[in-house]
Amino acid sequence: MKAFVVLSLLGYLVVPSGAYILGRCTVAKKLHDGGLDYFEGYSLENWVCLAYFESKFNPMAIYENTQDGYTGFGLFQIRGSDWCGDHGRNRCHMSCSALLNPNLEKTIKCAKTIVKGKQGMGAWPTWSRYCQYSDTLARWLDGCKL
Repeated sequence: MKAFVVLSLLGYLVVPSGAYILGRCTVAKKLHDGGLDYFEGYSLENWVCLAYFESKFNPMAIYENTQDGYTGFGLFQIRGSDWCGDHGRNRCHMSCSALLNPNLEKTIKCAKTIVKGKQGMGAWPTWSRYCQYSDTLARWLDGCKL
């Protein structure tokens, strides 16, 4: 019985083999190189903070929000119903699977389209909740060489 409980607990602690988590500084570098630092007036720290709270730096994350009826894709959990895919508005003009790539090229392109809208980064409620008024944003780039 004890062995079963221990094995069960270990199973919850092991990261699934398909998981692909990027380091904080790797995310910062890719977003910087993709031109997001001060894009539309938002600092790189804001983007890194958003990436953490949306996906914990997992560019292949998919989250199905059954309560609100949408699916989020990739590093920034971009909503498929509005921004990507075969159904819905597809304002980024790409498949949602294109947002699940660790090189982040398509993700950055789509994020730029989103942030150009009237809501800016407010299009992500997570940013408004955790990043917008944070007085510790600088910590997201601590120790990163950009």
